[in-house]
Amino acid sequence: QVQLVESGGGLVQAGGSLRLSCGASGRTISNYAVGWFRQAPGKEREFVARVWRRDGTTSYADSVKGRFTITRDDAKNTVDLQMNSLKPEDTAAYYCAAGPFYTGYAYYTSASYTYWGQGTQVTVSS
Repeated sequence: QVQLVESGGGLVQAGGSLRLSCGASGRTISNYAVGWFRQAPGKEREFVARVWRRDGTTSYADSVKGRFTITRDDAKNTVDLQMNSLKPEDTAAYYCAAGPFYTGYAYYTSASYTYWGQGTQVTVSS
């Protein structure tokens, strides 16, 4: 079992930055693929970024590429999401999730992840 807790959400103006953190307990987070997803009201949950494998390989959704950076801190057992140049369309509840390195599902789908946090709200004002 892996318990995940997100923190760092809040209200920010367009163009600003936020840093989300996903803390893990129960297991070593570097043994898992860890993804960030988001869900805006009335919309489906969508993939944002992931870090996986021991070497920390990363992947990003096209909508955040160049603005968001996912990093893993093995010493702290956390995965952070640095979000820069935020836009109103980035407003959503953000969730971190952990799962096996290899699954039968595409990495950008929720089904590829087993453990989920409760989420943290990010609101970007225009």
